[in-house]
Amino acid sequence: MSFNETYESELAFQADRRRATVEFIKIISDLWYDKSIELVLFRNQLIDCKVSEILNLHEYAGEFIQKPISIFDSVEIAQAIKTLDLPPAKLDIGKLTYEYHLEEKKFSNALAFVADKLQDAKKETSIQPKDVVLYGFGRIGRLVARELMTKTGKGSQLRLRAIVTRGAIDKTVLEKRASLLRNDSVHGDFSGTVIADLENSALIINGTTVNIISANAPEDIDYTKYGINNALIIDNTGAFKDHDALSRHLKSKGADKVLLTAPGKGVPNIVHGVNHQEYNPDTVHIFSAASCTTNAITPVLKAIEDTYGVKSGHLETIHAYTNDQNLVDNFHNKYRRGRAAALNMVITETGAGSAVSKALPSLEGKLTSNAIRVPVPNGSLAILNLDLEKATSVDAMNATLKKYALEGNLVEQIKYELSDELVSSDIVGCSAPSIFDSKATIVRPDGKNAVLYIWYDNEYGYSHQVIRLAKYIAKVRRYTYY
Repeated sequence: MSFNETYESELAFQADRRRATVEFIKIISDLWYDKSIELVLFRNQLIDCKVSEILNLHEYAGEFIQKPISIFDSVEIAQAIKTLDLPPAKLDIGKLTYEYHLEEKKFSNALAFVADKLQDAKKETSIQPKDVVLYGFGRIGRLVARELMTKTGKGSQLRLRAIVTRGAIDKTVLEKRASLLRNDSVHGDFSGTVIADLENSALIINGTTVNIISANAPEDIDYTKYGINNALIIDNTGAFKDHDALSRHLKSKGADKVLLTAPGKGVPNIVHGVNHQEYNPDTVHIFSAASCTTNAITPVLKAIEDTYGVKSGHLETIHAYTNDQNLVDNFHNKYRRGRAAALNMVITETGAGSAVSKALPSLEGKLTSNAIRVPVPNGSLAILNLDLEKATSVDAMNATLKKYALEGNLVEQIKYELSDELVSSDIVGCSAPSIFDSKATIVRPDGKNAVLYIWYDNEYGYSHQVIRLAKYIAKVRRYTYY
């Protein structure tokens, strides 16, 4: 075949791939909006993805499992899923496609395979949608709002009904709130519409009314006036951090549960995927989603503790600067944080090392920790230096983390990264709270000490953990196939 013939053949193949991807995108949308079935590809979100993004995710998937996964395979499996009568679900089409190749000889076609694999879905009981109120509208609050409204679908899970802020609500304030939701300097534009409705003190997000409520105290609010009942209150303010303070939310008419997006005192601190099932939402009414750093390191530490055992260790987190720091040098109550955040590396404390033991009691007293705030607006890195009970090697350690990222209870939490060129900006927008950098692993020659590098989007990845926990608390978790 000549060079020109080869080139023409490549062009034709690329056109076929892109055409198949467009068909795939339509099936993804039909399943989501018609049946509340969400497809993901090895936990990577597919809703609202472009053609190029989906093709790149297929390249990653093939490298991850070390076997090619083509878009044509995904279309075949997706078409089979669409044919079945399934309840609301979240299905990993990457895992299904991989397993289909392994078991293809057992089944006459893709439909027979998918029907067999998803037969347990029909045993799921129906779920009741849960009203959600965001109490506070800062960085985490807005990202949670974005995700909730993007994934509302038919409204079968979490329904964002209101946002509580302080101060008067006039045209300027409402427009500013709308603008901050529409535009984000780190995460880009919101993939939807936001309209300020001054007459009703609301934001119309993707055509759905979200009330903006002004209040100085949680107990002053009557949510039932807005048609909101038995709501989950997600507190993003940072003003209420212990059981007594957070209990004030439950004095509001229409409130049912409380979730704090920060470490809490006297309440369960949860890292979803690690210890959430230890607390029954029928009997526990107040939860904490811990911190972004705790959510980043705890899944990996659980994998290491369960496999090798941790004797002791140190955590150093290289953390993006936060709104708590000063933009320019000025007085601050804490040491060093008064210096200009965008100009300095700033050593400060972190409680993540001790907080891990709230989710993993076996690590109580075994970890020390510190933090360095660095001049990036988002995207952080945790470095774990661990002394191990059992010896290992770089290859064995990486194989362990890859296994946990591929199967088991932590697949939503751990992303196994393969790139030699990974830097902090690459992980911005990742929904996994813990991104394991396999190329950076170091193991001492005797195998008893390991240094692990774990990236995390301290805003977006953490927000997804908040939503996962919110779904568990609200009992709206769908059938999942991972």
